[in-house]
Amino acid sequence: MLCICVCMCTCVLGGEVCVSGHDSGPVFEEQPSSLIYPEGLPEGKVTLNCQARASPAASYRWRVNGSDVVIREDSHYTLVAGNLVISNPQHGRDSGSYQCFAINRCGTIVSRAANLKFGYLRDFPSESRSPQTAYEGAGTFLACQAPAHYPALSYRWILNEFPSFVQPDGGRWFVSQVTGNLYLANARANDTGSYFCLTTINMDISTKSTFSKAIQLTVKSAPNIRVRFPSETYALAGHTTQLECFAYGNPTPKLRWRKVDGVLPSKVGASADGPILTIPDLSFDDEGMYECEAYSSEGRDTHQGRVSVQAQPEWLQVMSDSEVEISSELHWSCVAAGKPRLIIRWLRNGINLALEDSGMYQCVAENKHGTIYSNAELRVQVQAPDFRLNPVRKLVPAARGGQVKMECKPRAAPKPTLFWSRGTELLTNSSRVTVTPDGVLWIYNISRADEGKYTCFAENYLGKANSTGHLSVRDATKIKLAPSNADINQGENVTLQCHASHDPTMDLTFTWSLNGVLLDLEEPNGHYHRVEGVSATIGDLAIVNAQLSQAGIYTCSAQTVVDSAVASARLVVRGPPGPPGGLVVKSVNETAVELRWSRGYDNHSPIGKYVIMGRSEHSHDWKRMRTDPVNIEGNAESARVIDLRPWMDYEFQVIASNILGSGEPSMPSQSIRTKQSAPTVAPSGLGGGGGDRNELIITWTPMAREYQNGDGFGYILWFRKLETPSWTVVRVPNAESSRYVYSNQSLSPYCPFEVKIKAYNSKGEGPFSQIAVVHSAEEAVTAFEIQVSWEPIRYWRQHEREAAADRVRTAGLENTARVSGLRPNTLYHVTVLAYNSAGTGPPSPRTTVITKKPPPNRPPGNVSWKTDGSWVTVRWDHVKSMDNESTVQGYKVLYKHEGQSALKVLDKGKTSVNLPLPKDNGYVVLEIRSWGEGGDGAAHEIIVSRDSGISVVMTRKNRVNVLSGFLVYCSKFLEYLKGYA
Repeated sequence: MLCICVCMCTCVLGGEVCVSGHDSGPVFEEQPSSLIYPEGLPEGKVTLNCQARASPAASYRWRVNGSDVVIREDSHYTLVAGNLVISNPQHGRDSGSYQCFAINRCGTIVSRAANLKFGYLRDFPSESRSPQTAYEGAGTFLACQAPAHYPALSYRWILNEFPSFVQPDGGRWFVSQVTGNLYLANARANDTGSYFCLTTINMDISTKSTFSKAIQLTVKSAPNIRVRFPSETYALAGHTTQLECFAYGNPTPKLRWRKVDGVLPSKVGASADGPILTIPDLSFDDEGMYECEAYSSEGRDTHQGRVSVQAQPEWLQVMSDSEVEISSELHWSCVAAGKPRLIIRWLRNGINLALEDSGMYQCVAENKHGTIYSNAELRVQVQAPDFRLNPVRKLVPAARGGQVKMECKPRAAPKPTLFWSRGTELLTNSSRVTVTPDGVLWIYNISRADEGKYTCFAENYLGKANSTGHLSVRDATKIKLAPSNADINQGENVTLQCHASHDPTMDLTFTWSLNGVLLDLEEPNGHYHRVEGVSATIGDLAIVNAQLSQAGIYTCSAQTVVDSAVASARLVVRGPPGPPGGLVVKSVNETAVELRWSRGYDNHSPIGKYVIMGRSEHSHDWKRMRTDPVNIEGNAESARVIDLRPWMDYEFQVIASNILGSGEPSMPSQSIRTKQSAPTVAPSGLGGGGGDRNELIITWTPMAREYQNGDGFGYILWFRKLETPSWTVVRVPNAESSRYVYSNQSLSPYCPFEVKIKAYNSKGEGPFSQIAVVHSAEEAVTAFEIQVSWEPIRYWRQHEREAAADRVRTAGLENTARVSGLRPNTLYHVTVLAYNSAGTGPPSPRTTVITKKPPPNRPPGNVSWKTDGSWVTVRWDHVKSMDNESTVQGYKVLYKHEGQSALKVLDKGKTSVNLPLPKDNGYVVLEIRSWGEGGDGAAHEIIVSRDSGISVVMTRKNRVNVLSGFLVYCSKFLEYLKGYA
């Protein structure tokens, strides 16, 4: 535009004249500002302001990206007093740089450029985030990896659940507002948890947030024992003591106890793996050094302490009441045990006792754990000799030819002088008579002439006394028929005879002993019995079903009250040999070992031969082994065991035999392993076939451990197309393998192959199997043209049996399927089986799936709303999920205007939303629900009207009734307004 000035001070513009002093050119009072509009916001508007002061009034036009904005009736552009209103803005159409032109006859001005840009924030990827590990005291960071967005984001992090935000904690945590990463200066154990990156974008008319998937952070630390038992623990024997030990660490350390200088007592039980070691019923064997070890995958820590067992005083020998004669000596012993060492005290002592020494005496033993007392009474006696309480026996029987003892024990203090007489004859020591200092009379080689009365005289300074007894001489007891030596075989019966004579005025009894041990002849089912129904002078012994243990010296004893007679005989019991001893294994090779042993007891029958028994690690039963020589003679003490399997663990026994049978086996030898060698047999069950297109599947039966012959075991497969010269060789290095799949795109369907297999180990290769013919897979397409194949999917809950599994089938070659109707928060096992015209194949390896927790079954509560012109703001309380419900990750707001059928859906991370209201007096139906991993939660529904200022809360059950009632109310309210007008 060109302005020409003339002397009349006028400006000509486009044919119009700007009058000086009257007209004025445009001056901006309001210019457009750049703004960011949320991408995808439905039925919104953008207003770019442009107002200018001018005289005459200015007209306006707009340009975008250098091109004029065309405003028509059907255009989405509207000009309102200079302001440009853009309805339903769209990114590809409306983004750009806008300028406003204000024009009158005095001139044109151009506003500053205002950029209209569209903001957006995409969702985080749905894939789970990898867990991270940090170590206590060390730093780490969690990457946010924000999704695509515009403009710049603000970042916050949530720990475990909303709205628990990560706080700086004195600078320990830092959230970068450039990358969004969360940095941790030094990790602590309580930092373990699930972290969510929360990104927020702030635009001019709305705000949007979104969460990342959880990042599980685990803070690990080496075990650190913090509760330590004392370095020295004193405990009393017979009591219970406890040692405590507890450690910090992540993962949680496990604890175990040991006794450093011995074996941990078994009586500690399960406490050996817990924080409190309980040792009940303490004994001195429990003394020693104990160690608590805390261990985890991150390390170990130990603590040691000594347990010292002590004991309260305990009497080993106590005093007993005593009566002693005057002027004699008394020795009282007082012996006690305890720990620590005891102090022994006497409360009274007596030596060279006098009458005044009579009384109560006490021995005291004490240590720091207690004091014990032993009491006894001492009576010092003074008395003239007195036979009234203990006279000489009135009748003393004795056997002719034997000896007799006559005692003289009067009460007297001090000790009296004693002597014996027969009639008037004072007895003195001779070859047949002895009088001991303590007054005992012995007469030897008794005859009838020794019968008569014998008197004992006692005298001290207080007086005299005497007592008389009569010696009666009887016939001696004699063995008339003694038992004879016997020799029998095991299991036979034998009777040992024993007859005796005795004085007929006395009773006679018989007893038997074996090798000096008295036999019980009354045991009902025993081997020994008396021979019944014979004279009282016969005491024969019957031995029934004699065993080797019944061999030995049998002694018959015929007894009366005055004497006895004995006679003995040897019984030999012959039987199978005893077990050989000292079995050792020598010279071990691949298939043979040498055994050596020492001869056992032959039990009186020469050993005729030996048999060697053996068993391997795979058999618990003993079986006879092949030997060299085949027959082992009875005088042999070594042999070779042959035909063993290489690389197998064996143990052996030796059994000796004679003409009476086989004896007990020797103790088993120590377990030995034969040396390794190359395999000697080929795998069996070679076959195969089936599979997918272009595959050759070869199967065989895995070889058992006893045929592997060594470590490093595997299989070598040779296969080739039928009637072709060259072989393909493949190694399968796994003893448990039973199949091999060969894939080749050039394989023809159902092509025959020759296959053979052999085994190998670290020592070499074994022989080939027979050649088998195996076909490659059939052409699968022709089968599908005829019939539909299915892939059965089996799934069952944990603790259920697979046989009760539910099934889902997929048609054709589908390799995905949706399984519905499952229980929430439940562990399921899943396998897939392929199927074709030949039948069902083997199941896939089992996998485990845990279904998500269900969403909260409560709708958002405390819903409130507020209108502001053409917009309404709705707020609600956060829904907190229970432990058995999935975490709330956001909210879905579904809404529609009156008369619309389609619902619009907004995803919100916040607990509020701004929505446009209809232009007329219509209403908006809203539905608010939470959502998370478990799906959508229960909904809260409301109806909002612009003018009526009414909101109605609905549920699904009353939605129709409430909506109908609301419409009736609105209709009546409008009629009321018209009448008022």
